Formats: sequence, C-alpha cells, structure tokens
Amino acid sequence: MLPTPPADLPDQDIDHDVPPPEPPHRKPLTAAALAVMLAGLSMLGPFSIDAYLPAFPNIQATLHATPLEVQQSLTFYMLAFAGMVLWHGALSDAFGRRNVILISLAMFAIGTLGCAAAHTVHYLWVFRIMQGISAGAGVVVGRAIIRDLYEDAAAARLLSLVTMIFAIAPAIAPVLGGWIVTLFDWRAIFLSLLAYSILLLIYCYRRLPETLPPEKRHPFNPRFLIRNYSEILRSPLFHLKTGVVALNFSGLFIYIAAAPVFLPEQLHLGASEFAWLFIPSVAGIFLGALAANRIAGKMPFARQIGIGFCFLLAASSVNLLYHSFLPPALPWTVLPMLFYTFGMSIVAPGATLLALDLFPHIRGTVASVQSFAVTLLGAIVAGVIAPFLSHSALWLAAGQMAFSSAALALWLTSRYYRSMLTRNIG
Repeated sequence: MLPTPPADLPDQDIDHDVPPPEPPHRKPLTAAALAVMLAGLSMLGPFSIDAYLPAFPNIQATLHATPLEVQQSLTFYMLAFAGMVLWHGALSDAFGRRNVILISLAMFAIGTLGCAAAHTVHYLWVFRIMQGISAGAGVVVGRAIIRDLYEDAAAARLLSLVTMIFAIAPAIAPVLGGWIVTLFDWRAIFLSLLAYSILLLIYCYRRLPETLPPEKRHPFNPRFLIRNYSEILRSPLFHLKTGVVALNFSGLFIYIAAAPVFLPEQLHLGASEFAWLFIPSVAGIFLGALAANRIAGKMPFARQIGIGFCFLLAASSVNLLYHSFLPPALPWTVLPMLFYTFGMSIVAPGATLLALDLFPHIRGTVASVQSFAVTLLGAIVAGVIAPFLSHSALWLAAGQMAFSSAALALWLTSRYYRSMLTRNIG
C-alpha cells in the first residue's frame, strides 16, 4: 500500500483564471509591471554570476590568486545562495514578502560594495558569500508573490512573462562584463552591479506591494519550521517535480560554469566574445518562455512539459552526436543550446507550479526548498562537475545529455507515482 498523498495532490491542470485579490495596504501593480519588478529582482543572480566570468584572468592577476581560487569565488557564492534560499520563503511566510525583499536588497548592495573593494581573494570570497546569502530572495519570494495573486493558467502566464524579461540578464551580463573589464577593470563590474541594486531597492521600496496579510502569516519558530520542512521533504512528488527543474537547469549551467575555460580553450574566444555561448542560450529561454506564455491555459501542464522534453532531448542528442565525430566549431557547438533552453523554458513553469501547489498553505517555504535544490545542484556543477568536464566539448555534451535524461526519468516517475496514489485513493 502506497502512502496517502497530501490533500492537494492533483496536478493543477485547470484552465480557469482567477483575478488577483487586492493586496492589503498598497495598490497592486499591473501584471506587466509586477513581472518587470520580479524579473528585475531575479536578475541579481545571473548578473552576479555571468557578468564577472570574463574577468577571471583580470581578477587572478590583480589579487595574485590561482585560477582555482578565483573559481572558488563562484562556488562559495553558489553555496551561500543555496543555503539561504532555503530560508527566504519561510522568512517571507512569517514576516511578509515585501520586508524580506527590501532587507535582502540592502544586504546585497553592501556585499557588492565589499567585492569591489576586496584586496585579496579571501576578502572577495567573504563578500561573494554575502551576495549569495541575499541574491536569492527575489527568485524565491517572487514565486510566492505570483501564487499569492494568481491561480493556475494566469500564474503560469505571469511566471513565463517574468522568465522572458529575466532572460535578458544572462544574455547581456557576460557581454557587459567583457566590455567593462576591457575598458576598465573587474572592480567596475561590481560597482555597476552596486548601482543596479540600489536603484532596484528604491523602486521596490516605493512600488512593491505586500501580498501576504498579517492574518495569513505563520510563526517563525523551530517547531513550526521543522513541521513545515518535514512535510515538504517527506513528499516524494515534491522531490520528483523539483528534480525535473533542477536537472534541466544543470544541463545549461554546466556550460555557464565551464565558460571561462571552455570558450577560450576549445573555441578560442576572448573575454569580449562570451556572447557566442550566452546569446543562443538566452534566446532559447526567451522564446521558450514566450511559447509557454502563449499556451498557458490551452493545454494541461503534463502535455506542455512533454513538448518541452522533446526539445530538450533532441538538442542534447544532436549536441552529443556532433561532438562524437567532429571538433568544436562555431556556430555548431553553441547552436544546440538555443533548442535546449527553449525546451527548458517550456518545462519549467508547469513543473514549478505543480510542486508549489502540493502545499498551498506554505508556498513561500516550498519555493525556498525548490530554489535550494536547484542552486545546490548548481553549486555542485560549478565546483566539481564543470571543472572536470570543461576541457572537452564531448564530455560537456555528455554531461548535458545525462542531466536532461535524468530529468525525464524523474518526470515519468512522478506521473506513474501520482497515478498509483490516485488509484490507491479510489
């Protein structure tokens, strides 16, 4: 006999829209304005990662550090990001969405200023950790805000709209970083990021609504938190659905983390030419999110996710096949990323919302655990897997294929597991 599923088990394959409720104390933004704000918050993560990748050699020379020490500044950031996103949602469930975002933005600005002023690689590690602790609040709390205000197809459309706008960041971040480090130095990258975070803080302070009224908040105490996290972590369906998003993202992130070695060594690209990898990847994210936005509410999430996996596996297979017989070359080495990220962006909204809806009473905490899983796997990819595979285009393609295949296996298992639970209940 299989365990009894949560009461809110069914996948939310419902096509009706529910208009957003009026948030307390503040006039709500339009859906488009809210999407821009939440996308701006989500951009802190990719800007913090992608913008300084072209500056690794410059940082190494200025701080008299080894390549591994500079690489570890990314790993420490990712580990801090992963550790703290586990708490952003729980904090927002207890103290409100708006408060957590504003405090995190202020902390991020301080950490960014510290990075710009660092005179040793060890100080850079410390302030990168501070950035990582605070950068994830926008991603986590933003998902909870969307679910506070919208249901089902409307939530999927807004989430895909946020993704479309957010996709600008990974496209322009390495390009801007390459230009800045060429014209100035690596410290100017962090100063630019500091200006962005301050402007975002001012904008959110003036316009961000509070979507979780005090009467719906939960106490922030150990017993309550342990109960909530235990409820989530005991759910096999949660792990399966969250693993789908995490593994698909890792198939992309393995290339991002390997870029400082892979692009110069395998494709002979300089610091100002990182766009060769990032523009196809981000174009796929944008176009996939656009497609997800258009089909939201017109088909069940399960069918949408199945279409996305067709693109993921086709792109991974072509990538692996090409590099099994031919050497790395432009544009063929990077072209599969367009189709991979297209499929990834079609899968992500449905899989994310299905996991959130398993526990609607603690969506902030659920979003935290989701983001923790994605980021922790990303940290492992950046610190262990990408350095090991970055010297070979074939091995990188094989790694991407392994991640997308594992994601498909989890999705199919979740469908089978859910059908067994439903049959059990019936």
